[in-house]
Amino acid sequence: MNLEKFDDIYQRAAERKGGEAKLEALLSKPLTQAQIAAIPDDRWLSAFSMKIFQSGISWKVVRNKWPNFEEVFFGFKVAPLLMLSDEQWDLKAADTRIIRHHAKVKSIQTNAQMMHEVGLQYGSFGQMVANWPKEEITGLWAFLKKHGSRLGGNTGPYSLRQLGVDTIILSGDVEAYLRSYKIIEGGKETKRSLEAATLAFTHWQQQSGRSLTEISQVIAFSTGDNRVQSAIEE
Repeated sequence: MNLEKFDDIYQRAAERKGGEAKLEALLSKPLTQAQIAAIPDDRWLSAFSMKIFQSGISWKVVRNKWPNFEEVFFGFKVAPLLMLSDEQWDLKAADTRIIRHHAKVKSIQTNAQMMHEVGLQYGSFGQMVANWPKEEITGLWAFLKKHGSRLGGNTGPYSLRQLGVDTIILSGDVEAYLRSYKIIEGGKETKRSLEAATLAFTHWQQQSGRSLTEISQVIAFSTGDNRVQSAIEE
């Protein structure tokens, strides 16, 4: 595996963003293990559901309607949601206060059940995520895809990042970078590609001491259309 030094990636990203100080200001930091463990199940379910509804729809439209979703779905509290009958879920899906998409609404039911089952085993969903090995983060993605509904692709990872989990995001820019160095080939979600990406990020983490979140962002800023225009270019 031909890996570029992280310092070189970082310096290129800094140059494209107008300097190290400006780059650092753009980087988000993950939450601590204790902070992740303390996130209640309803916030996980809300975040997953928002990302699911934002898939294929204007993110702004979904965000503007989200207070209505919170109201319709009991603040995404797992216990009352699990008490709903299939007929009641059908009524929720037809509620004019939300974006009416039956399959996406039904995903809330499936994901609430997943959270309930995880809670029985780990105490809470946050406890499971907090104790998931960072070097196996793509395994958490696989867990969400297998046991949840509509959480495959980037939906699960983006949801985790939104809540402060230290995770890679295989955005278009990050994927393009990994392909350019032949770190991944073929489908980006294949087991082989995910293992290769994990090994590369672990290597850069050992080099830099930075979080997966920061490394992922630096790589994204180092390539693609992320260059800051100079006064002459403007």
